Amino acid sequence: MNHNQRNQNWISLAFVWAGALVSIPSLLLGGTLVAGMSLSKTLITALIGYALVVFIMIFQGMQSADLGKPTVKVAEQVFGKQGSRSIISILIAIGCLGWFGIQANVCGEAFASLLKALGVTIPTPLSSLIWGMIMVVTAIYGIRVIRLLTYVAVPYLIAVCLYGLYQALTTTNFTQISAYHPATSLPIGTGLTITLGSFAIGAVIAGDYSQYSPKRRDVVKAAIFGVIPAGVLMIGVGAILTIVYHNADLNGVFMKIGSPLVGGLALVLATWKVNVINAFSGGIAVINAFKIPDRYQKITVFLVGLSGTGLAIVGIMNYFTPVMNILGAMIPPVAGVMSAAYWVTHHGNASLWESTPGFKWSGIVAWLLGGIVASTPVIMGLIPNIAHPQINPLTGIILSFVTYLILQKIEAHQQIKQTAEMKER
Repeated sequence: MNHNQRNQNWISLAFVWAGALVSIPSLLLGGTLVAGMSLSKTLITALIGYALVVFIMIFQGMQSADLGKPTVKVAEQVFGKQGSRSIISILIAIGCLGWFGIQANVCGEAFASLLKALGVTIPTPLSSLIWGMIMVVTAIYGIRVIRLLTYVAVPYLIAVCLYGLYQALTTTNFTQISAYHPATSLPIGTGLTITLGSFAIGAVIAGDYSQYSPKRRDVVKAAIFGVIPAGVLMIGVGAILTIVYHNADLNGVFMKIGSPLVGGLALVLATWKVNVINAFSGGIAVINAFKIPDRYQKITVFLVGLSGTGLAIVGIMNYFTPVMNILGAMIPPVAGVMSAAYWVTHHGNASLWESTPGFKWSGIVAWLLGGIVASTPVIMGLIPNIAHPQINPLTGIILSFVTYLILQKIEAHQQIKQTAEMKER
């Protein structure tokens, strides 16, 4: 990449990352956390959770800023060219698919409630199907539509959230809100894993956006000032609205802001905006993972959206927390392996970076080990009446980090041994 393209200042990068967090999933996350925690505990969990996200983003983002390459290219050193393309693309595809389903579900529910308020009744699965298809068609036909939707949806969603907050704080005093206690209890460890899961893909592929930044310090500032304030603010808004309207269902909360039309439209527009990107990115990721020729791009995007719509119809929204937990467990170990290679093995020296052809098994095994250990308790938790250990969201990252360094030591030792044997011959 030539130097002229690497002139992105940290403020514009911070805006990109903050924009990604001003979304329905961030509000949902606030509602999910506050359903099992007090407001203060929710905000502390959000702060620590996003600090972890930022920690991963900084180390991932700085590698790309040094090298001027996107994440999937930087990862070729640890996973191999084929391995990197397959692993990162498959994780992105799964993430986009899950998110597409969740957002189409929220949109379907919002639209069904909106029609109900106008005296028309349609089943939520049908509404999710209709909107899923509208989102997919939009994704196929255009970046212009995506831009237009973003310009309309983001300011409108912010305005509705602020109005809802104003309405909430004028009808309920803050003492009542801060005195709120949930009926069920959510451990902080789980809260952190859900928070990390909500932006895990964003953290790992931070380099896709920071590759245009000329200096490491730009990445640090953009991550801290872009992610933490926007993330904590959206979780706070989601939590307060949930407490005041006594409803953990986002759709129910938004229908009470202003009028059903005002709130319902905000949900429809916001989910539509994000899902067009989910279908598009998911399609590109599937093309990369399975080496599908570019001429099949539109049909691939269509099929990804169609699968996501299928998830919406069966009600993936009911599994929001487990989906976030599994993503929060499987995705961050990628950063553990990449950081071990770049920052420890090569001491952060960009000139030592090189692409490995094919698959590099030490990186793949290290990532898999971290991902499996971190996600086992989550999967066990889905089985009723079975005791499962609580995990710290950092477990998988640290395990992958350490495993990679050990495997590298073994590999280096083998190479020395082989060289010595060759000399003896």
